[in-house]
Amino acid sequence: MNTVVYPGTFDPITNGHTDLVERAARMFDHIIVAVAANPKKRPMLDLERRVDLASEVLSHLRNVEVVGFDNLLAEFVRQRNANIILRGLRAVSDFEYEFQLANMNRVLAPNVESMFLTPAEKYSFISSTLVREIASLQGDVSNFVHPVVAKALQQHVKTTGQ
Repeated sequence: MNTVVYPGTFDPITNGHTDLVERAARMFDHIIVAVAANPKKRPMLDLERRVDLASEVLSHLRNVEVVGFDNLLAEFVRQRNANIILRGLRAVSDFEYEFQLANMNRVLAPNVESMFLTPAEKYSFISSTLVREIASLQGDVSNFVHPVVAKALQQHVKTTGQ
């Protein structure tokens, strides 16, 4: 059985993320969407909220599990007995960083392979960073995220002002 870990901050989960998970779910037995705490990135939404939103958005996929984590990815992958790390590549500019990560993970977890998927063209320009910026300026993000995420971002900005 192939168990895949798709790690990220998912702040918030976008339609591009969802596209990758849906395609991976057709190819692999079990997908773990691993939502990183990653306080260094100063996420807009707290970890629990990001996990809840990803769980709701991906609930239609029976072989997908969403969990939060706050340790080294290589250790998390070992703990979950996964054998593949899935990463998304939107543009050539993503490749250099992802290549470094894949090589580092190969040293830290030699029995784990890294695989890359690109999102559908219509999602290739979407990033969580851009979605957060648009949302924080009270813009419409409904073309980029699931309706439940758009509503959560709107509510977050309304209550926090950010």
